[in-house]
Amino acid sequence: MAAPNPYNRLLKKLEVNNKSYNYYDISQLGAKYDRLPFSVRVLLESCIRNCDNFQVLEKDVNNVLDWEKNQAVEGGVEIAFKPARVILQDLTGVPAVVDFAAMRHAVKQLGGDPDKINPICPADLVIDHSVQVDFARTPDALNKNQELEFERNKERFQFLKWGAQAFDNMLIVPPGSGIVHQVNLEYLARVVFTKDLLYPDSVVGTDSHTTMINGLGVVGWGVGGIEAEAVMLGQAISMLLPKVVGYKLVGELNPLATSTDLVLTITKHLRSLGVVGKFVEFFGPGVCALSIADRATVANMCPEFGATVAHFPVDERSLDYLRQTNRSNEKIKIIEEYLKATKQFRDYSNPEQDPVFSEVVELDLSTVVTSVSGPKRPQDRVAVRDMKEDFRACLTNKAI
Repeated sequence: MAAPNPYNRLLKKLEVNNKSYNYYDISQLGAKYDRLPFSVRVLLESCIRNCDNFQVLEKDVNNVLDWEKNQAVEGGVEIAFKPARVILQDLTGVPAVVDFAAMRHAVKQLGGDPDKINPICPADLVIDHSVQVDFARTPDALNKNQELEFERNKERFQFLKWGAQAFDNMLIVPPGSGIVHQVNLEYLARVVFTKDLLYPDSVVGTDSHTTMINGLGVVGWGVGGIEAEAVMLGQAISMLLPKVVGYKLVGELNPLATSTDLVLTITKHLRSLGVVGKFVEFFGPGVCALSIADRATVANMCPEFGATVAHFPVDERSLDYLRQTNRSNEKIKIIEEYLKATKQFRDYSNPEQDPVFSEVVELDLSTVVTSVSGPKRPQDRVAVRDMKEDFRACLTNKAI
């Protein structure tokens, strides 16, 4: 049975905009905390906030706090992690809503109140995987494609509309709003949850490219549908405490180099290092020169280089993006004050903030050149200047 949180001693109040908010001041944990990578600090805060010695144990908190020692343990150290929310796209979201509807039906048959069956963890479902391109190159192509989308998926969309009205703690974003990752960045991402209790945003999603949200400073990654449903039902994820690779960026991109060139360079580099099952956290003065779009593009390629997350901690540029995407000044102020109070706000130009990493690699952004790759293997990057020679070599190379 769940017990009172033993870390309530860390609860403090934060006054912002003449309102008072509670939060767990994890910065009180001392030197060990100050050395933690910023992505691991999010795991630690979740363990502390959800510690009930039933699902999340004090042992989990201590294991995360001792990350520097435990990340090197052979075979890994297991911890329990409760993400702050779940994001679904329609292909995997529909079965989840069906399961909740089935649970309501079963409860009703047993004489219970079906309205009590709702996601415990906030869940957002974005309908974006149903569109097909039947019309193109005409001014009305978008409207015609959407009309066909509604016609083909009428039954599914009617069911999801029912779900949006029937379930508490679930938001369903209608068709035509954009792709799930764009909607997640521009609208759904909280960065910090700002109700009575303040805590960092974190997310698991039923799409492998959920990691795109890492570019905004939100720790998140893709999981299977069953695991996502378990989180929606209030269950913790059992995971191994990850190694964290510090990826230091210095210099600035050549004006002719694009974010795609940067991504292809980083992808090829990280694949050669081997980062499967690890967190990658970016730091160094070069990060300051990257827009949130650039950072999100890098984070989006996480499945291609195999890491669990590719994290860019929140900084001033992250706050600027929140303003550009119409988040309120009041909420942005709360986010900033909370992250600074808990030492989760990053100044990439200040090396004194650099934490300890499992290993550190470096990339000079000025060395990134115009490249081509793929289409199916993004790790096969070739500089444009080498294309002629590479093409000729490919004519006689053995197929791999």
